[in-house]
Order: sequence, then C-alpha cells, then structure tokens
Amino acid sequence: MRMLFTFAGGEGHLQPMLPLARRAAASGHVVTVTGARSLGPTARGAGLGFVSSGPDVRPQRRPLQPVDLAMEFQVVTDYFAGRLATVRAAELLSLCEDFHPDVIVRDEMDFGSAVAAERLGIPHASVVVIAAGSFVKPALVAEPLSRLRADHGLPADPDLGMLTRDLVLCPFPRAFRDPTDPLRPGAHYFGPEALGQPRAARRLLERLAGRPTLYLTLGTIFNTESGDLFSRVLDGVRGLDLDVVVTVGRGMDPAELGPQPGRVHVERYVPQAALLPHCTAVLSHAGSGSVLGALTHGLPMVCIPLGADQPLNAERCSALGVGLGLDALTLTPDDVLAATSAALTEKPYRQSAERLQAEIAAMPSTQDALALLEELPARRH
Repeated sequence: MRMLFTFAGGEGHLQPMLPLARRAAASGHVVTVTGARSLGPTARGAGLGFVSSGPDVRPQRRPLQPVDLAMEFQVVTDYFAGRLATVRAAELLSLCEDFHPDVIVRDEMDFGSAVAAERLGIPHASVVVIAAGSFVKPALVAEPLSRLRADHGLPADPDLGMLTRDLVLCPFPRAFRDPTDPLRPGAHYFGPEALGQPRAARRLLERLAGRPTLYLTLGTIFNTESGDLFSRVLDGVRGLDLDVVVTVGRGMDPAELGPQPGRVHVERYVPQAALLPHCTAVLSHAGSGSVLGALTHGLPMVCIPLGADQPLNAERCSALGVGLGLDALTLTPDDVLAATSAALTEKPYRQSAERLQAEIAAMPSTQDALALLEELPARRH
C-alpha cells in the first residue's frame, strides 16, 4: 500500500506521526512524508522518503511576548484553515498525481490535505498533534474551510465531517484530553514506540552517570522567541542538587547562555526519547511533544507556556496534578527554584504523572494503529 504522511507545521506536527510512518515502512508499505522543507532531514533520518510541500518553517528571533490565546485561535482561523490550507490543498493535489497514494495520513492541522483527499476520493486519517485538544474548535475553522471546499467544487460540509469521517488516531492518553474536545470520544488511541539511543546521546548519558537530572527545553520554535527566559530559568535551577540538560534548539548557539557549572549541560539538540528515561523531572514550554514525553516516563513537570497550544496543555497539567505552571514574562529565578523543588519533592505530582504513565503503557500499539490504516481503502469500497 502507498501511504502519504502530510504535516502542516514544524517538528510538533511531524513528530507524533513518525512512529506510525516508521512502522508502516517497516511493514512493507511505500511511505512518503511531505511538509516543510527544513524538516526533510528529520524524516530522512527516520528512514523515510520525503518531498517538500508548502511554506518552510524556520524559527525566527523575536522578543518574548505575553501569552495571547485569543491571538493563537485567530492564527488557526486565518493561517492554518485559511492561507496555509489553500496552498497545501493545491500542492497536495499535484503531489498525489505523482505519488498515487492509497491512504493519506495527515496531522490534524493540515486541513488542505483533507480537502485534497476528499477531492480525489482518497481515504485519509487525521493524527492528533495537540495534546490537550480544544485548539481546533469547529467555530474557528468552519468558514475558511467552507470557502476552500467551494473553491474545489466540494459540497457543503456544515458539520465538518471531512475532518473526522475516515479515521482519527491519537497518540495522547485519553485522560489528558480536554473532556470537552470533540475528537475525544471517537478517536482511536495508540501509544509511543521505543527508539534506539543515538551515539551522541549515549555519550551525554555516560557523563550524567546516573545522577538526578532535570530536562529543560523550550521547544524548536518558541526557543528563539523567549528573550532572557533560558537565563532566568537556569539561574533558578542552579540552586538544586542535580544535573540539568538544556536543549536550546538548532536555531541558537549554546554559547549564548555563557559559561555554566559542570553539571549544567547545554546542547543544541538531544533526542528526548533517549534522554527522558534518565530524568527526574521536566521543565518545558508545555509543547505537546514535551508533555507526552514526560508523561510517558511518569515525570512531574514545570510548565512555562509561550504560545500556540501550550497554555491549554499547561492548564491540563495543572488540573491533573502532574505539574505546576509559571508565567514566562514575570517569573524570577526564585519562582523557578520553588516550583521545580515542589515538582521534585512533593509526591502527588509524581504519583499523578505515574497514573498517566500507566494509561499510556496500556494504550494500543503503533501496529494496532497501522492495522486501522490498512483497512481504510477496503472500507471505502
């Protein structure tokens, strides 16, 4: 079977689909991934074919801004369901003429791929990439998607059945999802897949020598929009008796953070799947991938949301008792020290995280999710 995996954003839109794409390729299916050009190396590094489509996604240096959830929702309407969906629908139609996929597997924010799939009569699955849910509200996307459907000669779809009609796959635990999220009841859930340790990660883990370790990340987009946040956070966690692994992203030079004590390890990138089994807690921007990684290993969190879906994820972490939240604009080193100390020493945070870890461990496998994908063409006929 020929499978086309499509994503509309950056790493956070691609990473949740990679385990499933790798499983499909390992099972003998012809798999191609398509999306932002700069993420081609990520897909190819996973052993997958890649074709660029849509605008590229590259981090840009911007000052730290207040969290504005209303603005983030407007971005979903104007950009993801509007301008980007228009571009991606046209490009995916063209790409499908060359690739002839039997199934399209898209990230939930790739609305243009859904339109292209329906236009061509190709079954498609949506992979959830927003941990908490409730970010893609029907009211936000109905109008621009109605216009796009009309542009492509498709009938009206007032209930947005296009987005969920064939199959919804969710790699996040059901208990973490916002109870009001419309995808929550009908989604099929599947758990993460263990990956090997890259050589560079093994060297770092050897340096840690089994000591308690805190992982600090601000992701791959907002890391360059964080002002002095890394420095303020590091000033706080230096007061803890543990090692700290900081990933600043490929768009930053670790030297920008200046000299650090020997137990603070600043890297551009470390695969979190290799690092997290050796960590004690996670301090992050509450990106969906960072949250899922922490929960997969039962780790308590300190969340410092910066934008996009992160405030929603941070709210769920607080509501479920798996972590604490801080305001990126106003936090002080003392605030970071207090919150991280609480996450590390107060047992309810770890116990709550471990309950979600147990749910994740019991979720169906990527092989189970692949079996559902393999059934899609037959269900269409």
